[in-house]
This record gives sequence, structure tokens and C-alpha cells, in this order.
Amino acid sequence: MAEQQNQRREHEDKFISFWVGEQEFCVDIMSVKEIRGWTEPTRIPRAPDHICGVINLRGAILPIIDFAARVGMPVREPDASTVIVVTQNADQLVGMKVDAVSDILSLSTESMQPIPDIASESAKEFFKGVVTREEGMIRIVDLSRIAHVEPENLAA
Repeated sequence: MAEQQNQRREHEDKFISFWVGEQEFCVDIMSVKEIRGWTEPTRIPRAPDHICGVINLRGAILPIIDFAARVGMPVREPDASTVIVVTQNADQLVGMKVDAVSDILSLSTESMQPIPDIASESAKEFFKGVVTREEGMIRIVDLSRIAHVEPENLAA
């Protein structure tokens, strides 16, 4: 029995789960560099609506994406629980504005299911799949799609 549990753990990945509105999402923990309290970003003229602006992160310019706006959800004003999840995608560091970070999850690859065919193309574009838990469904974020920022979008 213990050997079977050890084998199961070997096939589990860790994820950081977070809330946007009433929905829960998660991202691979290996791509999360830090979680910061909300800092009002400096707006960038003519940037896409989902880019809040940029902040100074220890001398580096960090673009901040509003996760809700990026995936087509209603955007909320930041409050005391709003955080920035700093992520690394390939060679690009990007912050995501989310309503709250909730947990670290261990998810087995067997528990992950693909996005259903009836979902919109944008749902398939931004998410790798879903995981069903007792508390509800959690969407697995495709960080390479969500956090991709073209450098020309940051030029003033």
C-alpha cells in the first residue's frame, strides 16, 4: 500500500491555485517566482486592455497582466486581497493580477482532463485542461498563452 502511494506521488505535479471572481484557476508552481501584494502599476499608453501597466521589480520592468481581462471575465478593482503572481514563461517575467491566491495543490496527471470540445476557442487557447475536485472544477492555466507579452505592447 505504501509503495502504491509513493508511485502515485511520483506522478503528481504541484500547482498554485488562485481566484478570479468566483472561479478558481491554477498554474504550475515551477513557473511561479513570487507572490506580491498589489502595487499600482504605471500605465502604458496604447497597451492592450489586459495589460495593467508595469512595475519596478528590484530594478527590472515587470509587465502586469489583468488575468480577468485576459480571459474575458469581468474586471474588478484591486482590494486588500489582490495580489500579483510573478511568473516566468520561457525567458519572460510577467506578473498576473489575481483576486487572491488560495492554495498549493498536488495534482496527478490522471486527474487532469482536457477542455471539452463544446468550450469556446478562447477557453481552449488559455487553458490546458480542468481538474475536478470535491469543491468544484479548477482550470489549469496555459501560461505560455496567458502571460505572453509582445515587447511592442510595452513601448510608450
